[in-house]
Amino acid sequence: MAPQLHLDVAPPAAPDVAPPPVPRMALATGVVALGGLLFGFDTGVISGALLFLKDQLALNAFQEGAVISALLLGAAVGALAGARPADRFGRRKVLIGVAATFTVGLLLATLAPDFWTLLAARAVLGLAVGSASTVVPLYLAEIAPPRLRGRMITVNQILLTVGILVSYLVNLAFADAADWRAMFAVGLVPSVAMLIGTLFIPETPAWLDGRTRTARTERPRALLTTPGARAALVIGVTLAAVQQFGGINSIIYYAPSIMARAGLPATDSIGYSVAIGTVNVVLTIAAIPLIDRVGRRPLLLWSLGGMAVSLVALGVALGPQQPGPVADAVALVAMTSYVGAFAIGLGPVFWILAAEIFPPESRARGTGLCALVNWAANFVVGQAFLPTADAIGERWVFWFFAAVSLGAVLFVARKVPETKNRSLADIQHALAAR
Repeated sequence: MAPQLHLDVAPPAAPDVAPPPVPRMALATGVVALGGLLFGFDTGVISGALLFLKDQLALNAFQEGAVISALLLGAAVGALAGARPADRFGRRKVLIGVAATFTVGLLLATLAPDFWTLLAARAVLGLAVGSASTVVPLYLAEIAPPRLRGRMITVNQILLTVGILVSYLVNLAFADAADWRAMFAVGLVPSVAMLIGTLFIPETPAWLDGRTRTARTERPRALLTTPGARAALVIGVTLAAVQQFGGINSIIYYAPSIMARAGLPATDSIGYSVAIGTVNVVLTIAAIPLIDRVGRRPLLLWSLGGMAVSLVALGVALGPQQPGPVADAVALVAMTSYVGAFAIGLGPVFWILAAEIFPPESRARGTGLCALVNWAANFVVGQAFLPTADAIGERWVFWFFAAVSLGAVLFVARKVPETKNRSLADIQHALAAR
């Protein structure tokens, strides 16, 4: 009987409420997804700006690392800190605050007279990036109809990759003038546009409905302790860690260094970054029609499998033998195919699943916790990659990443449900039943 089936699980979630009209939904998607673009831009712009500001501000090696790490640590804090306000005050108000924080951080970075001001600016930007990584996919998931939800959340991932590519192009444009302040200042254009736009977007129907239901109950329902929420948390946190321990940011951050160690010329690091950023954008765009047509699970499985094969090949190319044309070509193809495999599957699908698998009463906090784990793992891998590669060799590091990817294939096959074309309520029922 149905009552017996749900005796030990959370009460059924309310059915999805109607999304906003299509024109308003399209406007809201474009405005909110600017948070993804700023996420990518502020993550990538430091790679070129640091080449020039380190001399003008007289930074030592420790200070250079601190300027990079401040954003990652700030993002880890912002990822979780944005969840409670999103539940209490609404997704829209938090997004207005995120846009304002982006603007303040970019102004501070543009005008920074010394190391401490720049460090503070990067920490502020980190708070905005982390909050955006939680609330933007959450907002898009809650305003989208089931048949379009994957595509709409993927718009955020596309703009994230576009933001990284734009940051590389901006770095390239201002490199001859060594104008690192202008590099940061360009980010003010989308941040101000987002700030103005978020004043006119609607609140999500799911949050409005949840607030009404909470007001009718005597006490709040349990958050991350129900069976459905626990199952969602295991899936979300595991994929968050896999996305980073699968090695993506080691490739994004250190591609020129890897190429140089493989024997390829690395005289133009920004040029290499632009090429990799372009592959990332193109394959993420290619994922749009596949997300809701093929499904999340098949894309994850193919993506993780392709990443593992590419990482094994990259490890072989970085072996102890003398560099040669064949090894150089294998390394370049392996890196490109790896980024492509990530971009068409694990890159966007993790953020989609994190935004759609949690029950409504714990959706913001669950998504925030997944984002926190993602940023913490990003920080660990970013800090540990070069020292570990120097200690045991790059190929062993990439083979470790390959092992993580293969293990994730088994995890996805056993634990991750298909969510395409299913309402958020249906997804939660399925997870609770598991």
